[in-house]
Amino acid sequence: MTRRLLFLAVLALAAGFLAAGSRIWLKAQLAQFLLRRAWAETQATGRPVKPWPWADTWPVARLSAPGHGVDLVVLAGASGRTMAFGPGHVDGTAAPGAAGNTVLTGHRDTQFRFLRDLAPGDAIGLVGSDGRLSRYTVVDTLVLDAGATWVLAETGEARLTLVTCFPFDTLVPGGPLRYVVRAVRQEAAMAAAVR
Repeated sequence: MTRRLLFLAVLALAAGFLAAGSRIWLKAQLAQFLLRRAWAETQATGRPVKPWPWADTWPVARLSAPGHGVDLVVLAGASGRTMAFGPGHVDGTAAPGAAGNTVLTGHRDTQFRFLRDLAPGDAIGLVGSDGRLSRYTVVDTLVLDAGATWVLAETGEARLTLVTCFPFDTLVPGGPLRYVVRAVRQEAAMAAAVR
């Protein structure tokens, strides 16, 4: 009888840990459903639509990595509260699809988990609030100190910078390192090749 109780206690404890660990992932998945609905309404009306009445953010873009099965709605702002629901656009960087350095951030254990699989040459799509698709090609990946804010700076070229915490698959949130994927817009890359 004691072994059975011990087994049930361990099973209950494991179920509790699984539920707690799944909470963020489930929240992110449900949020993406609500965000897609708000994104569709934003595109139809031409005005920002909040995904739920009390939201302090709204969809500003749609990010895709076709070779990796990724299709995400990007939110305004990059606070931890925003990134609990989806990747966020860093205030002060170029608007999604505009000329300049557009910086997006996301959690390494939910939406931006796919960053570790991106490699130079991979394609990324970004649809801005104007509905136009910009195509980008990954040029490199970097591991940097969290204080390396130069990746947020304007570069003078059409660039997409994706940032998440590093290393992947760690139990400790945050940390001193960031994983950065840099990509250039294909039209910009073609123009540079012609020069």
